Amino acid sequence: MNTELFGVIMTFLITLLIAFPLGKYIARVFKGERTITDFMNPVERFIFRVSGINPNASMDWKQFLKAMLSINMLWFVYAFFTLMFQDKLPLNPDGNPGQTPDLAFNTAISFLVNCNLQHYSGETGVTYFTQLFVLAFLQFVTAATGIAALVALFNGIKEKTTNNLGNFWNLLVKTTTRILLPICIVAAILLAFNGTPASFDGKDSIVTLQGDSVQVSRGPAAGFVAIKHLGTNGGGWFGANSAHPLENPNYFTAMLELILQTIIPIAMIFAMGFYIQRKKFAYVIFGVMTVGMLCLLIPTIATELHGNPAIAKLGASQATGAMEGKEVRFGPALSGYWSIITTIISTGSINSMHDSSMAISGLMQLLAMMINAFYGGCGVGILNYYIYIIIAVFISGLMVGRTPEFMGHKVEAREIKIASMVWLLSAILVKGGAALAAYMVAHHPDVAWAVKPSAWLNNPSYHGFSEMLYEFTSSNANNGSGFEGLGDNNIFWNVSTGIVLILARFIPIIGPIAIVGLLANKKFIPESPGTLRTDSLTFGAMTFAVIVIVNALSFFPALALGPIAEYFSLQ
Repeated sequence: MNTELFGVIMTFLITLLIAFPLGKYIARVFKGERTITDFMNPVERFIFRVSGINPNASMDWKQFLKAMLSINMLWFVYAFFTLMFQDKLPLNPDGNPGQTPDLAFNTAISFLVNCNLQHYSGETGVTYFTQLFVLAFLQFVTAATGIAALVALFNGIKEKTTNNLGNFWNLLVKTTTRILLPICIVAAILLAFNGTPASFDGKDSIVTLQGDSVQVSRGPAAGFVAIKHLGTNGGGWFGANSAHPLENPNYFTAMLELILQTIIPIAMIFAMGFYIQRKKFAYVIFGVMTVGMLCLLIPTIATELHGNPAIAKLGASQATGAMEGKEVRFGPALSGYWSIITTIISTGSINSMHDSSMAISGLMQLLAMMINAFYGGCGVGILNYYIYIIIAVFISGLMVGRTPEFMGHKVEAREIKIASMVWLLSAILVKGGAALAAYMVAHHPDVAWAVKPSAWLNNPSYHGFSEMLYEFTSSNANNGSGFEGLGDNNIFWNVSTGIVLILARFIPIIGPIAIVGLLANKKFIPESPGTLRTDSLTFGAMTFAVIVIVNALSFFPALALGPIAEYFSLQ
């Protein structure tokens, strides 16, 4: 047990040791300063020349969003039709069929929005062509989209007054060529040398130790696994994701994949401090996010190491903790750490089955996605946190009886309305979707949705409700993990979660970019004795309190029906 906890602590410390210098490097990249990746200049110039793009053209917030949304629409159309007709395309040694329209709709949107919610199994649901040229491609560009949007926010709060949030195309390309590609190449080599497949061979026939003949899927998975984690995407090459022995062969690769999915979200916090020259402000945000992460992580690891109380009542020994749904080579401590990292980071990859998690662990996983701002995904984590900041600043202004201010700009009714709508949307999508699904199970159990609602759930009662709540929470958080007892590959789930996915991705990006664009155009107001300093412990505590209160008010009733009720039923 001590060894397991030591592995968790070392993994997090190594992440921090990498994230800090990486943050400094990222800030230099977006400042246009000299870096070790300047050799990519010719490649970038070629891309801009072929595309007819002027990378130095300034963009206001409306132009920035227009560019971002237009290219994402094009990516969706490309992904949707390629997935439907993948059986007609090359690199399909296993003869996998094309996806149905509703599944292609869900898959295309899911990978477009950096979620990678998978209602298919990688071994049979996609081909090598679509894995590489659709899904892996989207894993690069959607991560780059989130980071580009965050740098636009940095540009808005960096200057006293500005109308220029940066050039979306320039930020998108540089994120891909200077950050994502170099790290992925190193990570893919490490994974390949540790046993992750990197060939284009089809299924292999092997005989197990028990004497059974089985077909084992392979393929060029190493590079895919590298970007799925680095870009906080989470989609597995194999259906079992990183619980699969070829996708995550040993403890070293488990540590590597955990570090990969965490370094950019944490590095972007430090990068913000260097980029806008407010390092104390970045440290306050890092502190709040880390405290929030620990509040979720510690109960999870404790309950997984403690074991299942229902089994304990039978007198059975659980010396190794709660092992149902977990890989023996990882154990409950690292599995618990992974389950929280993957849900706060919005990666959504798994190394254990979340449906088998203890009730408290399931509660923490759900809360991590509902808050969706403790580190968060590539770029979008801080964008979500920015919404909490605006709400906290507004409440603080009301408490002292003065107009709220943030970074020298007055926060007025228009900005507050946008922040409120972004937050309310989250609660509506999660609770509205779960309520609709529960209604279908209760009142229309035999409706023909390919899989009848009566057969959706792997578990009855509280846990069954948690399976549906988790699916919509994961979709809303652009996470992608699931309580996979749920039968989700049918028209209802493919369409409903697809709609949630696209709304929950773009509105929380549009909202912060609009707010920072509006604020940046206002007259700069110097700090005064009544200004709440953004680099103070008071500001951090106020923001943390807002996060706790608004999420408790929004989601406690739904959680009480699921994991909280399940916990008490086991005692």
